[in-house]
Amino acid sequence: MTVELGLDTFGDMTLRDDGTPETGAQVLRNLVEQGVLADQVGVDFIGVGEHHRSDFAVSAPDVVLAGMATRTERIRLGSAVTVLSSDDPIRVFERFSTIDALSGGRAEVVLGRGSFTESFPLFGFDLRDYEVLFAEKLDLFSRLLDETPVTWEGTTRPPLVDQEVWPRTESGRLAAWIAVGGSPQSVVRAASYRIPLMLAVIGGPAQRFVPFADLYRRVLQESGAPQLPVAVHSPGHVAQTDELAREQLYPHFKANRDRIGAERGWGPVGLEEFHGEITHGSLYVGSPETVAQKIATTVRALGLSRFDLKYANGPMPHSQLMSSIELYGTQVVPRVRELLAQG
Repeated sequence: MTVELGLDTFGDMTLRDDGTPETGAQVLRNLVEQGVLADQVGVDFIGVGEHHRSDFAVSAPDVVLAGMATRTERIRLGSAVTVLSSDDPIRVFERFSTIDALSGGRAEVVLGRGSFTESFPLFGFDLRDYEVLFAEKLDLFSRLLDETPVTWEGTTRPPLVDQEVWPRTESGRLAAWIAVGGSPQSVVRAASYRIPLMLAVIGGPAQRFVPFADLYRRVLQESGAPQLPVAVHSPGHVAQTDELAREQLYPHFKANRDRIGAERGWGPVGLEEFHGEITHGSLYVGSPETVAQKIATTVRALGLSRFDLKYANGPMPHSQLMSSIELYGTQVVPRVRELLAQG
């Protein structure tokens, strides 16, 4: 099997090595350096998430990606995700086609509704329109991908008549994905638009998502469309040993999870749950061999074209993130490919 191995980050606010908080500006500069290192060590893709809250530094991933585009040579650059519901599809296309030009054709946009909703009131959208906003904006965006004049009408914005959108990509089509969290309806929608599928698998065994990958492929087949890529995004951390990886990640994973959990009514995470997710769930944490074995198992089970490791999880220092990226690119990536080649 041939598979791309990527990395994702939400640009979490981090700590310095001495335990003091880093500034948001420095986190953004560090994030560009992380993308440069990922490029140098052979990682195929890096995705940058979008949030509008104090625990994440990135509210404009396209600007960060443009910065990476001018400092990298081969790595593909994308979002993780672009919250399309609270954005303008035309502006999203314009921004990512601009990144595509700056990077020499390496831009990708991963579209989703996002698991956070702070962007809705911030940009003047009503959460009661959650479903219709995404449905209509995705419909418009899918037409922009053809890079021809667009005529479109809906309820969430004024109609368009033979509207041209610039810049266009040199390849003739911007690479795009639809990210879903496990809703069958979302899987079917991605297939109906013939856009590749990104599964966000952040809890429980990845194998439970096999029916969604099968559903996506079945809908494509029944509609007469060619088979398209399926990818998975999951959190993890790589260190020299299993013990060190767990020790480094746990306090930062707990800080991140407990803050979000307090907002959503979840209880605090404990060591038992943390270790359980590593052993049986969707935390890819450990030595390069341990992480590679687990990724290869997931790739085989779901028939993936790409696996993206969310390498930043909470306020882990930049130095540890850089070490994780280096181990991922130099040891995990080639080992996964070796394991898949063995069958």
